[in-house]
Amino acid sequence: MTASDPAQSVGTFPPTADAKSAMGWMHTARFLTTAAQLHQLPTVEVPEIAFVGRSNAGKSSCINTLTQQKQLAFASKKPGRTQHINLFSLGRQNTTDAVLADLPGYGYAAVSRSDKMRWQQVMVNYLVHRESLTGIVLLCDPRLGLTGLDEALLEVVRPRVEDGLKFLVLLTKADKLTRAEQTKALSIARLQTGGGEVRMFSALKKQGVDEAALLLWQWAHPQAEAVAPIAPADSTLKF
Repeated sequence: MTASDPAQSVGTFPPTADAKSAMGWMHTARFLTTAAQLHQLPTVEVPEIAFVGRSNAGKSSCINTLTQQKQLAFASKKPGRTQHINLFSLGRQNTTDAVLADLPGYGYAAVSRSDKMRWQQVMVNYLVHRESLTGIVLLCDPRLGLTGLDEALLEVVRPRVEDGLKFLVLLTKADKLTRAEQTKALSIARLQTGGGEVRMFSALKKQGVDEAALLLWQWAHPQAEAVAPIAPADSTLKF
């Protein structure tokens, strides 16, 4: 058994967690592997949580903020050029009790149609067939709302969500909206989304960071309990 193998090295579930300990858990994230195709990914026997979203939705910033690591997720200067699925393991030293998956961003206009189709197929294959997938975090710029591409992705994962797959929409860049605009954006996203939860998130102002970390910890540790509520009522809309 090797500590770096997520299929074999499973950490002990903590009995309880609050936002602080959940953030500490997120900080343990380290690079595991990268792959251009689903079959190139290692078999994982711990919960796997995928981050998806349009290019420029703030996905890399979100992952780096949650893990408190400035360069864990690569933010390309040329959006849409990151073509691989990147995996990061989570857990105390010599253990892995969850895996984060950073999927390629989609929707960038400067990318060729053939590349778009290829990346889209890789993403669909992953979302539909990845057995270890436990939860999905969809990043969306609330100033744009859920686009047609986002809604197409929702349709792809809907059967798995109905079967119990966890789902969260994070409306990023919340610092660019007033409180009234945030409330409106949450309401619109709730109407557009058929399952999961919707939350505001700001990497700059750290809005929603603790709550998101605690929720992801709960996804990865379903046998454990949370000490504190996940989020205040005005920042969460449940379906």
